[in-house]
Amino acid sequence: MPRPARPARRPSLPKLSAPKLDAQDAAAKNKPLVDDIRLLGRILGDVIREQEGKEAFELIERVRQLSVGYRLKKDASAGRVLDRLLKNLSGDQTVSVIRAFSYFSHLANIAEDRHHVRRRLHHERQGHLQEGSLALTFERLHKADIRAADVAQTLQHSYISPVLTAHPTEVQRKSILDAERAIAELVGQRDELHTERELRDNEDAIRARVTQLWQTRMLRYTKLTVADEIENALSYYPSTFLRQIPRLYRELEQALHGHPVPSFLRMGHWIGGDRDGNPNVSDATLRQALARQAEVALRFYLTEVHELGAELSISNMLAPVTEAMHALAERSPDRNAHRMDEPYRRALIGMYSRLAATLHALTGTEALRHAVAPQDAYARPDEFLADLLVIEDSLRSHHAQALIGPRLAPLMRAVQVFGFHLATVDLRQSSDKHEAVIAELLKLARIEADYSGLDEDARQQLLVRLLNDARPLRVRGAAYSELALSELAIFEAAVEMQARFGRDALRHYIISHTETVSDLLEVLLLQKESGLLTGTLDDGATNALIVVPLFETIGDLRQAEPIMRAFYALPGITDLIRRSGGEQDIMLGYSDSNKDGGFFTSNWELYRAELALVGLFEPLSGENGITLRLFHGRGGTVGRGGGPSYQAILAQPPGTVKGQIRLTEQGEVIGSKYAHPEIGRRNLETLVAATLEATLLHRPGSSSSKSGAPKAFLDAAAQISDASFAAYRKLVYETPGFTDYFFDATPIREIAELNIGSRPASRKATRAIEDLRAIPWGFSWGQCRVALPGWCGFGSAIEAFLGDAKQRKAKLELLQRMYKQWPFFRTLLSNLDMVLAKSDLRIAARYVELVEDQRAAKRIFNAVRAEWESTQAALSLITGDTERLQSNPALARSIEHRFPYLDPLNHLQVELMRRYRQRKDDDPANERVQRGIHISINGIAAGLRNTG
Repeated sequence: MPRPARPARRPSLPKLSAPKLDAQDAAAKNKPLVDDIRLLGRILGDVIREQEGKEAFELIERVRQLSVGYRLKKDASAGRVLDRLLKNLSGDQTVSVIRAFSYFSHLANIAEDRHHVRRRLHHERQGHLQEGSLALTFERLHKADIRAADVAQTLQHSYISPVLTAHPTEVQRKSILDAERAIAELVGQRDELHTERELRDNEDAIRARVTQLWQTRMLRYTKLTVADEIENALSYYPSTFLRQIPRLYRELEQALHGHPVPSFLRMGHWIGGDRDGNPNVSDATLRQALARQAEVALRFYLTEVHELGAELSISNMLAPVTEAMHALAERSPDRNAHRMDEPYRRALIGMYSRLAATLHALTGTEALRHAVAPQDAYARPDEFLADLLVIEDSLRSHHAQALIGPRLAPLMRAVQVFGFHLATVDLRQSSDKHEAVIAELLKLARIEADYSGLDEDARQQLLVRLLNDARPLRVRGAAYSELALSELAIFEAAVEMQARFGRDALRHYIISHTETVSDLLEVLLLQKESGLLTGTLDDGATNALIVVPLFETIGDLRQAEPIMRAFYALPGITDLIRRSGGEQDIMLGYSDSNKDGGFFTSNWELYRAELALVGLFEPLSGENGITLRLFHGRGGTVGRGGGPSYQAILAQPPGTVKGQIRLTEQGEVIGSKYAHPEIGRRNLETLVAATLEATLLHRPGSSSSKSGAPKAFLDAAAQISDASFAAYRKLVYETPGFTDYFFDATPIREIAELNIGSRPASRKATRAIEDLRAIPWGFSWGQCRVALPGWCGFGSAIEAFLGDAKQRKAKLELLQRMYKQWPFFRTLLSNLDMVLAKSDLRIAARYVELVEDQRAAKRIFNAVRAEWESTQAALSLITGDTERLQSNPALARSIEHRFPYLDPLNHLQVELMRRYRQRKDDDPANERVQRGIHISINGIAAGLRNTG
């Protein structure tokens, strides 16, 4: 059996990283980045001088110089001068400075992204294999004697899906994103330009786009709608997903030469279907989301078919085509005499007309161009793909296969991956809403007057009995509540949307706050009520949507395995799932578990829950069995499960991946990962590479225990988790006045007012941290540079674990071995390192001045500082690193470049928050001050890059 093919021009002994650089070499390597930052900074300065005047420019430059002096040169006097200067700015001056430094953060991101692409190309040309690349993954698989056939077989049963979600931390307007994409493209072109004229023209084009940015409103004046969120997500498809995913498949095909590569990598969305806490999502938004997705896919296909028609000008007088190709051309309504000897063009014009008709049938919109009138719509994507396969086969028949690779092959792969639906839309709702609807249905049907009053056993018995009853629950003519009607409308729309766009358009129904078995049965019953579940449990029932429990809090995670065990023990459930496709997705919540129990405990309980679930499903798997797929609800911040996806996947317990993984992509992280096409492909590549390695190299039994770690490691982690949980809960939930401190010392109130999401910041109208959404909770701590959810509790936990002097040495050696040998612990500490590097308690101290009760504020901030310092010390003790990010010089350089430009934004944010909170509500200056605060939120989020 052949082994995975190696990419061309690879050295026989690959270098896993570039040689260590001295300071001079490092400076040379980073010179293009520095040059790009200076260019963009100079252009921005020129635009500010032109638009705002010399005085405004000089003020901004003065602030920049003082901030650099304070941050990089450790000049305390510069810090004092900066502080006085910023406090005395007028409202207009403040907004101008904030806008300048916010836009600089955005432009610095563009320069950094370009440099990442530049360095990646350099490493590839030098033969240096980079972590997370498919090239290095296949090298590792080759060394482990895993052959191409084994990899191809794994992919046959794999399902990898990044899922784009809409959450209230995406602070970018689509207009801004589009302008920044244009700037990124222009900056990328500069590496290929050589003459002064070319560079000058390029710089003029960049200047035009920066001028556009400066004169474009950074903020929305109206609340972001679900429709806006749908459009924002779809904007990443034409440049990134629709083009880069087929490229990624091509790389796999080259590496696995001779073995077919199935379409295992798929995109997912929550936008338009996620109703949990969002009253603006309805059956109408679901229909809108799927129609717009289909429109994006079909318009892409129309453009590609049009371009393919221009390229395939082949005459059958010079290259005879296959009979099938001749028949395809003859079926075309194109009868233009000039094309009668050009079968490919005739066929493609006919295919274009069918796609145009499909576009109109599915979306009600029209194609932009027509050689012939739209007619005979494709019923399914498979029909369109079959026509493309006829073209491919015919091209091969007359030795024109060179024409397949550039456009036809990527188009065929795109159709296989995206179909007419583009991405799977998940439906999600909270379990308490399902309960309320079921209770109402049962009451009006006179089956059960008080369903909510039943205990869990009684609920289960009733629900199973109803799932075995073929009769519906709804009573014709009965008056149902708005909640019941709106929830049932979603299920009815799902039936219609699956019929129109296919089963892949809607696959999953996620239950937030899953706490009991009845939570799952209720959704099955609602599927039965709408026709998504047909038959009865005891007589061949199948359901169209995978019921996906979401376990969120620490308590929920601990109950995940018992709940699923009890669910599958019910009569008929296992057979139902097998008949319905044999897939069981289970979603794990990183955000709420962190807010509930802190950074370390959240990660540890997730690890334990995964192991328990894998153990439960192992006997159910196998041929014609049930495939477990874990869905990781990760956010942008480390406190919400963020951090590099590659390391996160490899840190999963052995046996928990098995080629199956879904994970959320949220907030501004979507832009940072996927706005640039090359970086987007790189991020998708790391998902595939990590999944292959976790599946084929990190199998159960390959480590010291089935759990992926020696018992001593697991016991230590459990002890650290207990101590971390206690320390976190003591600070956040048991410290008197902490809630008031949080609402005063972070911009949570201002974030709640910002038009950056279609859902409220809190689930209930209270100030309780328990009711606050985990996203704005983490976002607020990131804004004030504390980043508390990403580290709190760890320092105290390590001190408690180390114990007295007698135990200390042995226990420290154990922790150091855990760091070196256990991917879970190493990844956790790597993320901790990043969070601490991005936090800054000197800046955080400024926000403490905003707290009304200063005595309580100082007491609480001192406790926060003590835990932060304890965590810093503990991390250094375990890793041996005396400074943050010693093992990640690229991120260290990034922080060095950008943080002097973030500091003024934080200082000004504090000052404006102070003014805003002291003014009366009817003060006419409030709107301008509020706008300044909101722009600063945008700039800080852009500068930190993973605050959402």
